[in-house]
Formats: sequence, C-alpha cells, structure tokens
Amino acid sequence: MSLSRILSRIISIIAVAGVFAILAAGCIIATTSRADDATRTKPDKKPLRVLVFSATGWYRHPEIPRTNGWLVRLGRDQGFVVDVSETPGDLTPQQLAAYQVLVLNNANELDKVLDEAQRKAVEDWSRHGGGIVGLHAALVHQTNWAWLSRLGGADFDSDSDFARARIVVDPAAKDHPAMGGQGDEFWYSADWHNHDRSVTGKPGFQVLMRTDESTYEPVRPYFKERGGKPMGKDHPSAWLHESGADGGRFFYTELGHDLRSLDTDFGRRHVAAAIRWAAGETPAR
Repeated sequence: MSLSRILSRIISIIAVAGVFAILAAGCIIATTSRADDATRTKPDKKPLRVLVFSATGWYRHPEIPRTNGWLVRLGRDQGFVVDVSETPGDLTPQQLAAYQVLVLNNANELDKVLDEAQRKAVEDWSRHGGGIVGLHAALVHQTNWAWLSRLGGADFDSDSDFARARIVVDPAAKDHPAMGGQGDEFWYSADWHNHDRSVTGKPGFQVLMRTDESTYEPVRPYFKERGGKPMGKDHPSAWLHESGADGGRFFYTELGHDLRSLDTDFGRRHVAAAIRWAAGETPAR
C-alpha cells in the first residue's frame, strides 16, 4: 500500500473518531443539563413547626418522655418539625411566634405551671391563629385557667383502665382526616377519660368520635371508690373547637395515656391529622 493511501486511511479514522467524540460529548452535556434541570427546584415553603409542651402541675404520666420522642419521630415521618419543652419560660410571644401548633402532651393543671404572663402569651398566640392539640390529660384540672377551660369545653372526672371499646364515628365527621377512613364504627384500645360534661351541641364544637361505655368498664376501681362517674350514652372521646375571637383551633383526643394508644396505624394518622388541622392545613369539618 502506498504512503499516500496509508495517510488517507489514517485521516479517515481520525475524522470518524472525532465525530464519535463530539456525539459523546453532546450526550454528556445533554444528560448533565437534564440532571441539573431535575435537581433545580423551587424553594419549598417553610415546614410546619410544632412545639410540644409536657410540664405538669398534677399527676405526671410516666410515658410522657416516650410520647415526646414518638411525636418527634411522627413529625420527621410526616414532614413537620417538632421541638419539645418543659420550660415555662419558653412560652413567650417571641418563642411562640416560631410555631403554628402547640401540642399539650398530658400537660395538666397548667395554672400551677405557667404564670400569668406565660398564660397570656399562649392566649394571644392562639387568638392570632395558633392551634392547640391536647392529648389525654391535657384537659385534667384546667378549670383555674378559665380561657383554656372554655377552649377545651370539659374537664376530668375519672378514667378507665386500658380497655378495648367500640368507637362510634360522628356522622358529620366521617370524612375528617383525623378519623382516617375508619367507617361508621371500629374497635380500639386506650385508657378512656370520663369528662365532667359533654361538648355535644356546644357552639363551635364538633365531636369526631364517641366511646360506647357498654363495651367496657368506664370507671376503674380507684375512681369508683372516690365517686367517679361514667358519662353514659354520650361519651365524646375526640373533638374539635373553633372558638373565634377567644382563640384559634383546638383539637382534643383521649388517646395518649401511653404509646399503646398512639403507636398504631390509626393513632399515627389521628394525631398527624390533628396537628395539620390545628395548623389550618385542613378544613374545619
């Protein structure tokens, strides 16, 4: 083969290789551009922030620390940020302004925990749109804080042992996210509270579910000996309250004596939906 033919073939090979190199580079550039486009997202809105307060003025439930940890993990799984405090000094206008929801984890008899300025800070924060979720003993011995007592709508009389009971969903609440598609009724286990009055029919209140006292023993022996009374046929065990000028959204559930009533599929859906409702992310009814 002549030298000129060899040189011609080499030039052809180089040209073909150059074309492939250009095409490959184009693919890399295009792929990189698509990857950049995929990872270039609009800034997300600020995450929902929740403050859990669990200081107590009366009986302290032993599982409060575990429930605090459970709430932090629930927030992580559901996409909201949860902070925990038992320091009354954290309930100031400046601190509360960072949160959309205050969860009272068995935080009872709070007039013995919070001073007048701290209680007023919570009231003002609520009136300006802050939402409150009360777990289990959050409505125990709160009558000396008149504002919270009105917001909750009822106080404590007695309770049951941990018991499985028939739960009846209020017809108007069947589609509320906090009921998690439970249907008309279901069975559930918890320590059930008896309240000193029912919130049924009170202005601004919506009962979500009722506990059928005929399916369990509603008053445990300790409280029977002390005059504890069952509620009878109308035993609300979770409800909402939108109090207008007196405060923001308030959600109460009897669940939360310990993790047995919370760490279930329904318990997780129920509390997560309660928090989102209190934050105003879901409709009232």
